[in-house]
Amino acid sequence: MARKDTITINGDEFSFNEGETILQIANRNGIDIPTLCYMKGLNPTGACRICVVEVKGARNLVPSCATPAMNNMVVETESERVIKSRKLNIELLLASGRHNCITCEKNGDCRLQDLAYRYKVETVRFPESETRYETETNALIIRDFSRCILCGRCVQVCNEVQVNRAISYGYRGSASKIVAVGDLPLNESDCVFCGECVQACPVGALTENPSRFQGRPWEVEKVQTTCPYCGVGCQMNLHIKDNKVIKITGTEDVAPNFASLCVKGRFGYDFINKPERLTVPLIKEAGSLKNASWDDALSLTAKRLVDIKSKYGPDSIGIFSSAKITNEENYIAQKFARAVIGTNNVDHCARLCHASTVAGLAAAFGSGAMTNSVADIEKSKLILVTGSNTTEAHPVISSYIKRAVESGSAKLIVVDPRRIPLTKFATLWLRQNLGTDVAWANGMMHVIISEALYDSNYVKDRTEGFEELKKTVEKYDPAFVSKITGISADDIIKAARMYANSRPASIFFAMGITQHSTGTDNVKSMANLAMLCGNVGVPGGGVNPLRGQNNVQGACDLGALPNVFSGYQPVGDPAVREKMEKAWGVNGLPETSGLTITEMVKGAQDGKLKALYIIGENPLVSDPDINHVEQGLKNLELLVVQDIFLSDTAKIADIVLPSASFAEKDGTFTNTERKVQLVRKAIDPPGKAKQDWEIICELSNRMGYAMEYTDSKAIMEEMNSVTPSYAGISYSRLENGGLHWPCPAPDHPGTPILHVGTFTRGLGQFHAIEYIPPAEVTDEDYPLYLTTGRVLYHFHTRTMTMQSEGLNELSPECFVEISPQDAADYNIKQGDLLRVHSRRGEIQAMARVSDQAIKGTIFIPFHFAKAAANRLTNPALDPIAKIPEFKVCAIRIEKV
Repeated sequence: MARKDTITINGDEFSFNEGETILQIANRNGIDIPTLCYMKGLNPTGACRICVVEVKGARNLVPSCATPAMNNMVVETESERVIKSRKLNIELLLASGRHNCITCEKNGDCRLQDLAYRYKVETVRFPESETRYETETNALIIRDFSRCILCGRCVQVCNEVQVNRAISYGYRGSASKIVAVGDLPLNESDCVFCGECVQACPVGALTENPSRFQGRPWEVEKVQTTCPYCGVGCQMNLHIKDNKVIKITGTEDVAPNFASLCVKGRFGYDFINKPERLTVPLIKEAGSLKNASWDDALSLTAKRLVDIKSKYGPDSIGIFSSAKITNEENYIAQKFARAVIGTNNVDHCARLCHASTVAGLAAAFGSGAMTNSVADIEKSKLILVTGSNTTEAHPVISSYIKRAVESGSAKLIVVDPRRIPLTKFATLWLRQNLGTDVAWANGMMHVIISEALYDSNYVKDRTEGFEELKKTVEKYDPAFVSKITGISADDIIKAARMYANSRPASIFFAMGITQHSTGTDNVKSMANLAMLCGNVGVPGGGVNPLRGQNNVQGACDLGALPNVFSGYQPVGDPAVREKMEKAWGVNGLPETSGLTITEMVKGAQDGKLKALYIIGENPLVSDPDINHVEQGLKNLELLVVQDIFLSDTAKIADIVLPSASFAEKDGTFTNTERKVQLVRKAIDPPGKAKQDWEIICELSNRMGYAMEYTDSKAIMEEMNSVTPSYAGISYSRLENGGLHWPCPAPDHPGTPILHVGTFTRGLGQFHAIEYIPPAEVTDEDYPLYLTTGRVLYHFHTRTMTMQSEGLNELSPECFVEISPQDAADYNIKQGDLLRVHSRRGEIQAMARVSDQAIKGTIFIPFHFAKAAANRLTNPALDPIAKIPEFKVCAIRIEKV
């Protein structure tokens, strides 16, 4: 039996593993050694000298955080010598600046204060250092240099955790300070205001400006919940005082974010407390919306829906559910559509972002969801990111990717027409022409097959359709593909060899792949590439769509789609309908697929759809070809909007119903990796606003179908009884951080990786796909391409983020991103006001000349209603998924 090394700490003997530090062994065994600069999981610096311990035989005290344990080492953590040293170091730190606790925001939550109290440091023998640098203030972060102890925690988390490289040490000696690049103020620097540095700061040097003087730590209640923005599912603590959210911090030691947040998650909470929130129902009278009672609003809504259903039939009514509401509420919304209205006309915004993902991956694998977990990124040897500006749309996942690259454990291929920030970390960047994704994927597969780099055993044992794929990609040699994509033949070969020779390899994509008239083909091509090299069903591999909204995955899972019930059970399957009819106590559930969002809007334009019930969506900004959307909505006999603010769409509604935000409800969200997570109520909703499920249930009761639930937990129990992939999930099981579906039984651990051993459909299906150009190409009248997307500081249609002063300060208005070459050709300078025309409309916005843009293509963010990019976009649909081609259309520009 191998000898186990041991260490003695404070008289007790412990075994340890090679490489463990004294501090790690002490922590593991419940021995408290105080620290200040140390952060778990990061490289120890030993800078603060607070964690020093006495080692028998050693001349000097050693920092326990950075000292590896040795066999037979004897350590004292609280000897007289150690305590004397700690007290001296605490005194020096207190003298290093202006540590006035009375008005400091960290009073009661300050590590230095705690240490001074613990070691009874009542007086400081050293003179206070002069304040060399002025306090720096912006809308989000206060930097008080007089309180900075130069522990370096902020620098470490910026560079090692978030990998933003925004701050570092500057100057020397007594002039030392933490600086942004060029010692610029944060709001003029590369800082992205994730706030990781603020949460890491152990003293009052870095604090959140919006929460200043809002409440002391001991006055605040913390409630853990799930972030309401993108689909990462970050866990966060809402700090509550007097029924108000006054601050947000990341939840420590909980996946997927382990306390990291982005700027929206940490600072974008103003909307919760805004006085502009809807607090009472509104009914349109004489062309204006007037306050109304719940009884009047719900009775009128019920009567109008019943009348329209009676006159025109159930399929004259449509329901827009929402990726922003909970799983339980999406389940209730689709149940209301099918059991009460009697229609499958229910859909949500996945139609506009990832409908092609669901269709493409379901066809290839049998399941339309992300195959691997976020944590699996750390196991990838190569990461291919395409159609995803990850650092802006999914910042916390981007940090996983950046850490993997910086550690040397993974290589990175980025395929994107824009010079997105992630290209700085890329081993190889392929800059393709818009809408040519099938071509470059076929080109890579051509090389992999022709050079016999593919996993022949995996292809033979686990897939079908390979010969057809092989035949199709034969003509996509690198030279041919280069002419289509603009990517050099050498780079196509290099990318193919890198991907094939680095296993496991993972693929991540988002709407740059999906929002095309060939979106489903694009997704199938990603699946082809992954299966070809045996990268599906393995740790560190997979095809991983990054979902854009907090619960877009859950809304799909729970049946807010026109062709499936919850759990993707087809509405056309008689056995499934019989099961749902029995569970819901109804007969004759509709058997044909309903209309998608885009089809419902067209139906409204054509007069076939008479009523729309919209929950938490804002199609007057988010949908393509907004001019026609507006015509369609105004053509309806009844428009009901259920939301937290009076959105652009709500302003033209006949009835507006005020709903609760994520902070005011219990329930669950399902994040991009299929992990079901708890949403916990922290405060009461404003005024008379109600939870979305409560509103729908009360409306259903008025329409003659009883929906009675005591709470969201009761809804989950019902929905799980009819949804096999969720059957084993319960609120009690989710308390410890969440479960990945499928989770078919109460004792099932969940499924972080799909398709292990076998695909959901049995064998993985290769699809032989030919390249098809975009639906709209440039010509003499419209000589430039437009592509759209997100910016870091805003979300969707800005209904929530526009309420934040800090976010608006960082991103105040729409812009037209244009390459330096195009700017020179059109004589455009930074800040010029431009008019942008497409075949569908025009907008005006300021020019932003940037080398992120590629010649011939401009980029416009879609968030801004006053310059809505979707007045320009092409409503051409993918024939399978019915997703619009947001990512490519032809435009022209001119200076105003």
